[in-house]
Amino acid sequence: MDIRPEPFVPPAPPHRERLLGPIEVIWTALRNPLELWGKVSYTLPWLETKFFKERTLIVNHPGLIRHILVDNVSNYVMSEIRQLVLRPILRDGLLTAEGEVWKRSRKAMAPVFTPKHSRGFAGQMLSQTEEFSRKYAAAGAGGAVRDISVDMTELTYAILAETLFSGEVAGNKETVADDVDQLLHRMGRIDPMDMLRAPPWVPRVTRIGGRRILDKFRRVVAETMLMRQERMRKHPDDVPQDFLTLLLQLAGPDGLTMDEIEDNILTFIGAGHETTARALAWTLYCVAESPSVRQAMEEEIDRVLASGADPVEWLELMPWVRAAFEEALRLYPPAPSINREAISDDSWTSPEGKTIRIDAGVTVLVMPWTLHRHELYWEKPRAFMPERFLPENRGKLNRFQYLPFGAGPAPVSARPLPCRKR
Repeated sequence: MDIRPEPFVPPAPPHRERLLGPIEVIWTALRNPLELWGKVSYTLPWLETKFFKERTLIVNHPGLIRHILVDNVSNYVMSEIRQLVLRPILRDGLLTAEGEVWKRSRKAMAPVFTPKHSRGFAGQMLSQTEEFSRKYAAAGAGGAVRDISVDMTELTYAILAETLFSGEVAGNKETVADDVDQLLHRMGRIDPMDMLRAPPWVPRVTRIGGRRILDKFRRVVAETMLMRQERMRKHPDDVPQDFLTLLLQLAGPDGLTMDEIEDNILTFIGAGHETTARALAWTLYCVAESPSVRQAMEEEIDRVLASGADPVEWLELMPWVRAAFEEALRLYPPAPSINREAISDDSWTSPEGKTIRIDAGVTVLVMPWTLHRHELYWEKPRAFMPERFLPENRGKLNRFQYLPFGAGPAPVSARPLPCRKR
């Protein structure tokens, strides 16, 4: 007899039962885009929809996802909507660069992510986390109610500032985290003009005020880079080997331009700050509502800490901790959609013998949000069940069934990208 407790089912928008009209689609996308997806999005391997006569293919089948993102990646460019939203902020950062720019940047930055450098970052992460933990324990001594999402935003920014800049940030350090939140809130959201494919020069009402914050934040990044370059010139033997130094060492004709370094610093701040904070907050929330999972994690943590293992090895020695985090990423993926657009006609046949045609110009949405909650690929898809990701169960998962951070190389651009304004 199975005596396991029923798993916790965390909150999520209900599956929509009816089709929405064009105006309803725009309004829902502005309020919460996750409410757009109806029941069929969670039950069919793929489906086609139309918005203002524009065809969109929503893809959930792991094999078709691999075909689009990896096997035939040259036939797909990043969706115009995605680039209209993100390129004004990130320009040629890794998330928005395409084709040769992406390849050159990815190759240049590969040495930054070697195990040697990762071990150094791990030490910085640990020291910031321990300091935050001490403050957190003192602040909660009186039993005050805490907002875990705010707390994790504070923690992740402290870690980010230390690993990127060793704490050496130009301007007012106390306001930088708030500036990041304001920037992403004002500039990182889809606007009705984006959905209507209006060119970049058409004003986006929802981003009024965002340009001022973006310009301010880019000035902070540029001044921080200049401060570090000056230190590298004057005191070459006393320079922290953090992310900023490693990137600046890549500057040159065979590496990155200074503009691209600035773009990538902004990308890592934007992508590494909010996404990590949200993932940690959802993990802690789900674990707090799952006593058996919490107990397994706490026993595992106590055992590993008592062993004296190097902190760099902790994650591999804590399968329950890792599994809980990965399950939270499944339920609340940092990137709820991966948008592409077909360049030429394409087709794909499933192992079951069903063929899907993808015409040139069709927008393709790979939706981690619906894929991760899909009834064809997950048992109890809405439930928090970290055991899915324990080592003995991982082999049951298709590589393209779980995509918290996407997959495959950046596609080659086949159209002019929004211009860079300096």
